[in-house]
Amino acid sequence: MRQPVEKLRRELDLEFSDPSLLVTALTHRSVGSRNNERLEFLGDSILSFVISEQLYARFPEADEGRLSRLRASLVKGETLAEVARGLCLGDYLQLGSGELKSGGHRRESILADALEAIIGAVYLDQGIDQARRFVLQLLGKRLDKVSAKAALKDPKTRLQEYLQSRRSPLPVYEVLSIAGEAHAQTFVVSCRIAGLDTAIQGSGTSRRKAEQEAAQEALRLLGHE
Repeated sequence: MRQPVEKLRRELDLEFSDPSLLVTALTHRSVGSRNNERLEFLGDSILSFVISEQLYARFPEADEGRLSRLRASLVKGETLAEVARGLCLGDYLQLGSGELKSGGHRRESILADALEAIIGAVYLDQGIDQARRFVLQLLGKRLDKVSAKAALKDPKTRLQEYLQSRRSPLPVYEVLSIAGEAHAQTFVVSCRIAGLDTAIQGSGTSRRKAEQEAAQEALRLLGHE
């Protein structure tokens, strides 16, 4: 049974002049036309802004590319869904019958979208200062764990240093495919590492970006994110 929204409001330490915004934020599109998609769109932008603002202030030596990678790791769906699960957000979602039967309250994308929708609702109701406070309440500990050293090194460099520190062979990258027109190509690259049974793949608009994505995934699989 879906938990009362008021309980969630108290647990999140939120105040709403318009409580219906929180209800809407927890309503999936499978319920009907009044759902959280627009709030999710707004919350996504606010989340990105607040995290960008924090990273910009914390890492003055990091360039745009490194700041972007750090932000992506903090605002990606996997991270947001993990936060949402910690809040038991799935217990409060309003879902259509189809989503209920298929376990939508546990689905990563639905949980992440609902969390962003709540951020959007807080912004509309309370303004940017409260929205910032709420984002930092949700992700502050993860922000604090982001190291300056990690911010200044790209995934390929970190992967190489990680393997060297363990006297393991260096990764081997190979281009698997190149698709698209010359001005809009997509590269798919594999990354092979001793100790991992299968090759890791990454994709991007250049070989370098594809290799960086593969290296990032390799770091995650090695438990060195």
